[in-house]
Amino acid sequence: MKRMLTAALTPILLLAAACGQGESAATKTQMAAATTLTPAGLEPAPAGDYTLDKAHASLVFKVDHIGFSNWTARFSKFDAALHFDPANPASSAVEASIDASSIDPANPPEGFIAMLTGEKFLDAKAYPQMTFKTTKVEVTGANTAKVTGDFTLRGQTHPLILKVVYNGGYAGHPYEPNARIGFSAHGSIKRSDYGVDYGLPPPGTTMGVGDKVDIVIEAEFTGPPLRKTAE
Repeated sequence: MKRMLTAALTPILLLAAACGQGESAATKTQMAAATTLTPAGLEPAPAGDYTLDKAHASLVFKVDHIGFSNWTARFSKFDAALHFDPANPASSAVEASIDASSIDPANPPEGFIAMLTGEKFLDAKAYPQMTFKTTKVEVTGANTAKVTGDFTLRGQTHPLILKVVYNGGYAGHPYEPNARIGFSAHGSIKRSDYGVDYGLPPPGTTMGVGDKVDIVIEAEFTGPPLRKTAE
């Protein structure tokens, strides 16, 4: 499914991510790992189109604050669509969108969110969404992959690499008649690459807000309906 689901995310950010590689001995290893990551007595997750389970997804980011802490916040509104193929993981792909105005820091002082969503930082009025679209999937282990995609922030697009762990899945359950799969992912960007350079520390100091932004994603997706078996 090659479509962008737009909603009040991300980021993406984010979104999220898929494991992959082509037909080879490594592919067989990947498929075997997928089977072992299936709960006992259930079938492995099938190939198909999957949508984000927003109730079981999170997008968190961290940035250095004057060298004293890693300030942490999240985005509360995001969406993603995933095409998943355990037999040919390299063909898997994800597209995600994030609502830039949904930034959600803990205990924000008065005016803080307005500053973050304003022109100095996210400029959410002019650029309401961030997006991510897969360009390449490389398997790095039995249940891990490196997912490269185009990440767009404030109208500027640059590559973003996500290191992804496939946590498992199943074809469905009597109490849940759809397939389910889950991933953990992390990556980083330089905010200055996207024109977000306000408050950067002067060279040689940490007196400001760091350039590197670390991104942490947890995501579950639901997919094709569970096949009915003959009684």
